[in-house]
Amino acid sequence: MTRAGLDRARVVATAAGLADRDGAAALTVSAVARELGVRPPSLYSHVAGAQELRAAVAALALTELADRVDRALAGLAGADALVALADAHRAYAAEHPGRFAAAGAAGAGLVDAELLGAGRRHADHLLAVLRGYAVPAGEQVHAARLVGSLLRGFIELEGGGAFAGSSPPAEESWVRALEQLDAVLRTWGSA
Repeated sequence: MTRAGLDRARVVATAAGLADRDGAAALTVSAVARELGVRPPSLYSHVAGAQELRAAVAALALTELADRVDRALAGLAGADALVALADAHRAYAAEHPGRFAAAGAAGAGLVDAELLGAGRRHADHLLAVLRGYAVPAGEQVHAARLVGSLLRGFIELEGGGAFAGSSPPAEESWVRALEQLDAVLRTWGSA
């Protein structure tokens, strides 16, 4: 029997909040149970274990981020779309650092239909941005990996404090990195 008011959505939302507050590494069934004021076995009717819990938080984060990117990309192409995509990721990571980290580790655990669907939306966003650059079809996976790596790497370094107290400010480097990425994408495959 499950506790009244306790369902999968509440369990996952609580886990996501815990990840944002204490870090993605804090995502354990025991920690979420403590947050909810229940014993860990009460959660097993909603998630099969820690791996499924992390996958569910990753899927939630990817879905929330994809929704944000949908709005940010509307009507944009080229450099404007690239900056909108990048800024949406950076803002989401600043607001939800634990969720963003969990989403970045999504491929390391259980992958279910929900997580695959959310991941496909992100791939579609990247491909839409790349179409604005006319990156050849055979090169799009490579270009998408470059964009994703730059965004995640910069955002994780910034979130971890790697740029704190240094000059110039991280914002200036962010703008320069996106300008250079735009230049690379504009000339991709033209050599």
